[in-house]
Amino acid sequence: MNRVFLLFLLLVPLLSGRSIAAPGAHGPNGEHLDSPGAGSIAALDGRPRMEGYSELFELVAHVEHDRVSVMINVYETNAPVDGATVDLDSDGRTVRAEFDPSTGVYSFMDRELADRLNGPGMHSLAFTIDTGEQFDIVAGALDVAEHEHHDRSRPGLWIAAAAVALALAGLLFHRRRRTRARFSGVRS
Repeated sequence: MNRVFLLFLLLVPLLSGRSIAAPGAHGPNGEHLDSPGAGSIAALDGRPRMEGYSELFELVAHVEHDRVSVMINVYETNAPVDGATVDLDSDGRTVRAEFDPSTGVYSFMDRELADRLNGPGMHSLAFTIDTGEQFDIVAGALDVAEHEHHDRSRPGLWIAAAAVALALAGLLFHRRRRTRARFSGVRS
């Protein structure tokens, strides 16, 4: 009887903890783990992401809190495109990228643009890429879902706390009963 009861006491907190990661749970960057497209790469790193390609180039763009970062490759060979002149057009605004040769990343250092692109909705983006020998435009759309704010009361935590309290009350009751049985000479 004692072993079964102790096993129960150990399993209750473990089993009740599963309710903490219920629908509506957030990942490390605040992304919704149960949102549509949660299995995509965009959801995994928490940043809005756009992929696009043309006959000459392919790119991946990430929107961060203060900039838009882009990696560009040649479409046929997947070789990185280094040192090109890259402009981003979005909603009538044009921004030129700064290239970092150590990382191969083009950065559009415009906080206002990044703030707008981080907002919910569909954002049209057009990247103009000029290597000096080749010129092309890669267009795409960035779809940012509206962030739903959930009730912070976390019912899973209350359920887990109630289960632990119930287990502790059961343990105290069991020990008290055993102690009384010992004094009365009855074995449990």
